[in-house]
Amino acid sequence: LNPLVNAFALGIVRKDQIFFGKASGIGNPVLYVGAKTGRDGIHGATMASAEFDDEALEKRPTVQVGDPFLEKLLLEACLEAMRSGAIAGIQDMGAAGLTSSSVEMAARAGTGLEIDLTLVPQRETNMTAYEMLLSESQERMLIVAHRGREKQIVEIFNKWDLDAVVVGKVVEGNRLKIFHNGELMADLPVDKLTDEAPKYERPMDGSKFQVQSPKPEVQSSKSTSQIQTNFEPRTLNFEHTLRMLLAAPNICSKHWVYTQYDYMVRTNTAILPGADAAVVRIKETRRAIAMCLDGNARFVAVNALEGVKLAVAEGARNVVCVGAKPIAITNCLNFASPERPEVMRSFSDVIDGIKEACEAFETPVVSGNVSFYNETEGRGILPTPVIGMVGLVENTKKIITQGFKKEGDSIALLGLTNDDLSVSEYAQTILGFSTDELIVTGEVPKIDLELEVRVQQTCLKLADECLLQSAHDPSDGGLAVAIAESCFSSLNRVATGATIELKNESLSNEALLFSESPSRIVISFSPENIEKIQAVAKEYNCPFEVIGKVGEEDLKIFINGTEVISASIFELEETWTNGLETQLQN
Repeated sequence: LNPLVNAFALGIVRKDQIFFGKASGIGNPVLYVGAKTGRDGIHGATMASAEFDDEALEKRPTVQVGDPFLEKLLLEACLEAMRSGAIAGIQDMGAAGLTSSSVEMAARAGTGLEIDLTLVPQRETNMTAYEMLLSESQERMLIVAHRGREKQIVEIFNKWDLDAVVVGKVVEGNRLKIFHNGELMADLPVDKLTDEAPKYERPMDGSKFQVQSPKPEVQSSKSTSQIQTNFEPRTLNFEHTLRMLLAAPNICSKHWVYTQYDYMVRTNTAILPGADAAVVRIKETRRAIAMCLDGNARFVAVNALEGVKLAVAEGARNVVCVGAKPIAITNCLNFASPERPEVMRSFSDVIDGIKEACEAFETPVVSGNVSFYNETEGRGILPTPVIGMVGLVENTKKIITQGFKKEGDSIALLGLTNDDLSVSEYAQTILGFSTDELIVTGEVPKIDLELEVRVQQTCLKLADECLLQSAHDPSDGGLAVAIAESCFSSLNRVATGATIELKNESLSNEALLFSESPSRIVISFSPENIEKIQAVAKEYNCPFEVIGKVGEEDLKIFINGTEVISASIFELEETWTNGLETQLQN
C-alpha cells in the first residue's frame, strides 16, 4: 500500500503585517531559530523522489521526527518576534533544510549570504557540513533580522526555550558562501540553485493513465454501455441501492474520524464537521473563511484534463454551498513516477486543467505542492490532484448548511442531470466495476464551466438575499444520496423526511437518481419565496426545477408518478452513520 495523506493548513493575517522570505538588507544578521539540527530528514526530499520497496525500510532514519508541542512553541515565538518589528525576513526550513531556505531567501532579495555551520545548534555529534546543509529536522526557521536587533530576537526565542543563534549575514552580490570550522565548504551563485536550475523535459505519451503491472492486464467482461443501460425500474431495488451507496466509504459519514479530535478549539468553528465545507469565524468581524479539500483520482485517471476541472469545480461548489465566494486555491499533486510517459502526460494535463478551471472561477493558485514517485513494487498510484479551495463569507448570519430545516419547505435542483454513471460510485459499489475496469472503459462527466459558474452565482445570490434554508452538492453518489444526506439530523436539528417528484424523459432511472453530473446544487426554501428564487435563476440563466418538499419521517422518491424509493430516514441515517466504522471493523 502507498496511502496518501494531504494536509491543508490555512491562516489569517492582516495585509499590512505580511512577512516575506527575503534576505534583504546588506549587513543584516541571519539567525537560525527553533529546534536543534539532527540527522533525521537527511535526503528526505530525494527519498520522496524514489519508489518504495523492501529497501525503503533501511531508509527509515531519513524520515523527519515531528514534535507538535515544540512546533507550537516555535509558532508563538515567531509571532512574538514579528510583532517586535525586529524581523526583516523569515522562512521555514522545509525540503533540503538550510540549503533551500537560505538560497531561496537570497534569490528573492537579489543578495548573497555567508553562513557559518559551526554555529548551528546540533543535537548529534560529529555532524558534517553536508549533513547540516541537507538535514530536514523539523521545527526550524531561518530569520533575517534588522541589524542591531538580533539580541532582541534571541531573547524572545530563549524565553520560549528555543535556540536562536546568529549563523551568518546578508552580503552584496549573489553568491552563497558556506563555512565550517573556519574552512570554506561551498561558494556558488544563488541563481544556479534557483531560477537557473536545470529543467526536466520528460517524454509524454498517451492521453489516459495506463493500468500498470504487476497486476494482470484488465480484461473487462463489462463495457461502458452496460453502465449506461436503461434497466426497468421493477428489476432493481432502488432503496437497497441507496442504502449500499450511503454505506460506501467514499460517501458515508466520517464522524468516526473527526470525533477523535477537538474541532471546536478556539470556539471559532461556525459549521460542524461533515458539511460541504468547513467554516471558521474571523473574530471581531462579521466575516468567516470557508475551506474544503476535493479530488477524484478515478476521474483524473480516465481523463486528466477533464477530471481535474471537475475537482476544482467541486471545490468551488462546496464553498458556495455554505454561502462563501470562492477566492483562491492551493493544491497537492500526487503522482507516480514522472519517468513514465503516461504519468508525465497526466501531470501536464492536470496543470492545464487547473489553469482553465481557475480562470473560469477567478481563483488564483496561491500555493501548491508536487509529490512524485508514489509507487510500490512497480505499481504507481492513480494520478491524484487534491484541490484545497478557500471561500469568503461576508456575513456569518448568511451561512448555509446542507440540512433541510422546516416541514413544508420546497426542495429544488439548480443545474441539469445528465447520464454520468460511467465512473461513478454507482458503477463501482452497485455494478461491481473495479477501479482498473472503470479506468479502461469509463468516461468522465463533461463539465461546462460557464454553466458551473452560473449555477454557483445563482446559489450565492440566493444565499446573500437570505432566500435559502439549505444547499448541498450532489457530486458523490448523485441526487438521491444528496437528498438523503440533507434529511439527516445534525446539532439542534432532528432528522426529517422528504417527498420527491422527479420527471424523466430521456435518462435511465439509475442515471436520474445516482448520476454524478457536475454543476448541480440541491436547495430548500420557504414556498413563499418561489417567485424571488425563480427571478434570480432567470437572471443568471440557471436551470431551476422544484422537485419536492420537506416533511414526514420517510424519504419517498417518485419518478413519473411511480414510487421507486420509500425508506425510513432514521434507518438510512443509521446506515450512513455506521458505514465507515463497519468497513474498518470488517
